[in-house]
Amino acid sequence: MGQKISPISNRLGIVRGWDSNWFVGSNVGDTIVEDMKIRKYLNTRLAKASLSRIVIERTLKLITITICTARPGVIIGKAGSEVDKLKEELKAITKKDIQINIYEVRKPDLDASIVANSIARQVEGKVAYRRAVKMAIQSAMRAGAEGIKIQCSGRLNGAEMRRKEMFKEGRTPLHTFRADIDYCLAEALTKVGLIGIKVWICRGEIYGKKDLAPNFAKAKDQQGGQRREGGNSDRRGNRREGGFRRRGNNKK
Repeated sequence: MGQKISPISNRLGIVRGWDSNWFVGSNVGDTIVEDMKIRKYLNTRLAKASLSRIVIERTLKLITITICTARPGVIIGKAGSEVDKLKEELKAITKKDIQINIYEVRKPDLDASIVANSIARQVEGKVAYRRAVKMAIQSAMRAGAEGIKIQCSGRLNGAEMRRKEMFKEGRTPLHTFRADIDYCLAEALTKVGLIGIKVWICRGEIYGKKDLAPNFAKAKDQQGGQRREGGNSDRRGNRREGGFRRRGNNKK
């Protein structure tokens, strides 16, 4: 079962929360369609912003949209002008009040959506797919992933017949529910047709009960606390104290 189903839907309610959080009465179908429209519009509008997740929460009159991105500056714009434009555009689509929160993804190399779309854009830019995939695998393992698996399928290198190629490193236990596995499917539009890119990233195992509610403010505070704790140690050191590292052995 773990090999057939999407790893995200397979872990919903166990180690992964829902990307849409709301309760409505009779018009469930209309609300789902509206969520799809919002996501489709944001993914098209912010294609260059390296989006990871779009979490939608609803109250009676307000829609709160949390955009997880590796490049928050692209969305915010100068003095927040782009966010205001985006809010007005979404108001026109939904006819409701919109609140937009932006959450920065600290480790984009461990996010399957960002990695898959990055490979797809490189393949569209005529970079060799093997090179793009191997660079993504090295970056993910360097960032602390336990394992990564990438599959490319289609007319690779412009071949006459389509084929599949799989690249693996580390472990990706799809049958283990406590394993935190992120997954994404991206498509690269090339001259010879579409090339599908699937990415699985194992970020370790989660023990105990996990809070599945989307609490990005708490996660942000925890990241800020970690940065403040390690903020005193400077890699390069202080110039006055002679803290700069030198390459090679010191010659006497």
